[in-house]
Amino acid sequence: MKFLVIVEEGPKSFGAYVPDLPGCVAVGATRSEVVALIQEAIEFHLEGMRADGKPMPQPNSSATSVEVEVA
Repeated sequence: MKFLVIVEEGPKSFGAYVPDLPGCVAVGATRSEVVALIQEAIEFHLEGMRADGKPMPQPNSSATSVEVEVA
C-alpha cells in the first residue's frame, strides 16, 4: 500500500503526517530521518488497527502543486 505522506520543515526539525491515517505522525532531525520514522509509524499504526479488528483504510489522498504569480 502507498500512503500520501506530508513532510513539513520546521525551524529545527522535520515533521510528517499521513492524511489517511489520523494520528499517524513522526518528527525527525532530518528529512531522511522523518521519512524512515513515518514509514515505521505507518506500519505500527496498521498493525494496531489489524489487532483491534478494524478494517484496513484504503489510501485515497493525493497531492498536486499549483503555480501562482506573485506581484
